Amino acid sequence: MTQALQRAAITGDDFRYAFRAHPAGVAIVTADDGSGPVAMTVSSVASVSMDPPTLVFSASALSSSTPTITRVDTLVVHLLSAQDVELAKLCAQSGSERFGPLVDWRRLPTGEPYYPDAHWLRGKVTQHVAVNGATLLIVEALEGKPRSEGPRSEPTPLVYHSRKWHTLGERSVMPERVSPFCLVYGRDE
Repeated sequence: MTQALQRAAITGDDFRYAFRAHPAGVAIVTADDGSGPVAMTVSSVASVSMDPPTLVFSASALSSSTPTITRVDTLVVHLLSAQDVELAKLCAQSGSERFGPLVDWRRLPTGEPYYPDAHWLRGKVTQHVAVNGATLLIVEALEGKPRSEGPRSEPTPLVYHSRKWHTLGERSVMPERVSPFCLVYGRDE
């Protein structure tokens, strides 16, 4: 038996530790099943397909927003930039007033709650996949914030890494260097 097969199984703490080194973009998911609007901050949004435009995210069973989010047919996914960090923090904090009078939120003509200052996509939930205390939601994008309402300049990305909020800017850009080895073998030197 090889040494790799003899190692002990990874623990939940080991897994969390490994993912702290993996930066992730930040999003907020909003929904309303008729009992009132809910919102949750997520760092698990990923693009799945361009035709039709499809995304996926994970909703933890530990979140009080998950029951509502898993019951709706449509919801809104907000892809956040650095200017939205306070909104991300608000929606990540348990018990916070995410739709209070001091928060700029509205409803789309179709009824979903949304944050108009953030970049958003309204989508139809097409699948739920239960995975060990979480639910993966597969969402087909139906519409998005009109480009004409977006920022005039490129927004600064918001990233969650090692339990902290970060931004990306010109100082974080790695120098472009492509070695012949990478081109031939598809990996870094």
